[in-house]
Amino acid sequence: MAIEKALLLIADIGGYTRFMKHHRFSLAHAQDTVAQLLEAVIDASGRFKLAKLEGDAAFFYAVGDDAAAFAQQVADIRRAFVARREQLIIDRMCKCDGCMQVNALTLKFVAHDGEVAFQRVKHLTELAGMDVILVHRMLKNDVPVPEYVLMTDPVLARLDPALRQSTQGLEHDFEGMGRTATHYLDLGQVASALPEALGPSLPRKLWAKLTLEVRSLKYVLGFKEPCEDFRNVEIVEAQGP
Repeated sequence: MAIEKALLLIADIGGYTRFMKHHRFSLAHAQDTVAQLLEAVIDASGRFKLAKLEGDAAFFYAVGDDAAAFAQQVADIRRAFVARREQLIIDRMCKCDGCMQVNALTLKFVAHDGEVAFQRVKHLTELAGMDVILVHRMLKNDVPVPEYVLMTDPVLARLDPALRQSTQGLEHDFEGMGRTATHYLDLGQVASALPEALGPSLPRKLWAKLTLEVRSLKYVLGFKEPCEDFRNVEIVEAQGP
């Protein structure tokens, strides 16, 4: 088991309002929508390596010390997420809640720089250690904006001084970790321009609808439970009349 310094990053998708438990159709489409958005996030992750998919979040790590690359990589990931989200909206034909709420989906990041233990099992790399626990604790925070990068002091030090001035300090008391100094960057204020989206196309819409239904079939038929490991989708029991 090797111990190394690593930059830890979690990209977390949120924004879905609660679903009634019996709406399996909506949940199945929500499952596929998040999967498509996570694919875009992973494709844009650059030097970051995927440690694990965690429901509606992706946990990444990077070994090395490239300050400029961190800010640029986060910007690239967010740009890819927003571009895929807008394309899903343009191609949307279904009117279920899982599809109609796509425009409300957001992406937030938490980042920490620390020591982690790497344990490789076949083709998988498991990360362990207190710093891994801390970055996951950071997902539950008091940041007052919907899309942000929440970071600890070591990550803040990686930022360009001009970008550092755009951050806001916010102390947290993370469970089991004690008081921790953090800083957040409001992505709504520093977001860069997005690539121009493709225009509407009926053949593309029909293909998107067909592939959505095929990919969702195992969830609709009950072979797999949709959204069961999503931390940002609240599933509640149906209420009686």
